[in-house]
Amino acid sequence: MSSQPANPEPAPDFDSMLSRKFGKETANYFSGSPLNRVGFLRGDHQFLTQALKHPSTSFLLCNELQPLVNTSQASDRLAWLKFADIKRVVGENPYKSSEDEMLNMYDSRSYVPQLIFLGIDEKRKEDGLRYQGKNVYTGAPHFAVDVTPKASVKEECEKLIKDVQGRGLDFAKGRVMGLIASDAAIYAEARQLLDWNARNPFCAQCGQPTLSVNGGFKRTCPPKDLARTNSKSSSGVTNALSNVPEGPTDETARPPCATRKGVSNLSFPRTDPTVIMAVVNHAGDKILLGRSKRFPPYWYSTLAGFAEPAESIEEAVRREVYEEAGILVGRVVIHSTQPWPYPANLMIGAVGQSIPEGEVIDLGNDPELEDAKWYSFEEVREALKVGTSGIGEEAGKDWKEGGLRLPPHTAIANQIITSVVCNGFVSGVSKM
Repeated sequence: MSSQPANPEPAPDFDSMLSRKFGKETANYFSGSPLNRVGFLRGDHQFLTQALKHPSTSFLLCNELQPLVNTSQASDRLAWLKFADIKRVVGENPYKSSEDEMLNMYDSRSYVPQLIFLGIDEKRKEDGLRYQGKNVYTGAPHFAVDVTPKASVKEECEKLIKDVQGRGLDFAKGRVMGLIASDAAIYAEARQLLDWNARNPFCAQCGQPTLSVNGGFKRTCPPKDLARTNSKSSSGVTNALSNVPEGPTDETARPPCATRKGVSNLSFPRTDPTVIMAVVNHAGDKILLGRSKRFPPYWYSTLAGFAEPAESIEEAVRREVYEEAGILVGRVVIHSTQPWPYPANLMIGAVGQSIPEGEVIDLGNDPELEDAKWYSFEEVREALKVGTSGIGEEAGKDWKEGGLRLPPHTAIANQIITSVVCNGFVSGVSKM
């Protein structure tokens, strides 16, 4: 895969007080999806049914969360299939029933591979689906489907995987950082939702199996389970394409669950807020960078850490910088954000400035960092030109041994550093 794909284009830069103050908005890798998620249609099983089988609809296969890709092009692209390709795995129509009907007929013995409705590509108005809801929605639907071989569809998934590999396609390896920006954003959505559903098969309150609803964006704890009917004499796992009992009986009722007593019997995808910050010294001519033991030699980055409960982003920045490097930070400004689907982080990029009496580095509080240093803007500008790379990649050809190395521009750390030392995010003076 290409190691340095371009970042997505930022939002249109209309002249405004904010753009004049901070410059053009930064769009980070894994953001900038071309799809309209139309989240209000996820609960409409009639829409999902039409979307599933429309000729313009595309399906992204993921095996162990790795996407199917086409590496035969100059830049790696996601590979998309049609409903006819996956029908044997997901069945004729997983969306034929409304959510209430699904809850009433829920059978925890059946297994249907996880489907995620990703959104519609509104550029495809000529050949896309035209759906009449409260308004008219037009575009090509996109789904993701988990084809990891398991349960009752193990053999069908294995056949499908072998089939697509025979077409010259394959599943990406490692962290997927070489896709073009628009594909990376779609994959980020697919990966995070598939991962969340796989990690939450049971209700956190009562421990009973949960059901995926709302196009894969919610899970619910059903009040009934057909698997409880004659459970002592039942054996085996019901195939998703097999018949199930016609309707629930009294013995199908599950034990009471606190989640069914509130306003909503649902759980939602998890997103973990993570702060990542460029810290500038009080004089405004140096930036704080740190390194962990897993980094390659001379490779440094901005400091980062998880925001904690009941903590503002600004407080999280100050706490993390103090804990890891002993530096005291004053003013904090939000720079940009980056979805990071490994597994479910939202990187919240910030710029902070240290106070004069709190600029002595002390690594004794938290042993997370191997080293931290103040680097001059000039030294960092040079590293941005010749020394950027991913952790497992070689430095640029013009980099000299012993020089500073930095993250690639697909990382939000690079974008924050560049904004501070080159684009005048703090000083208002560009050095590029």
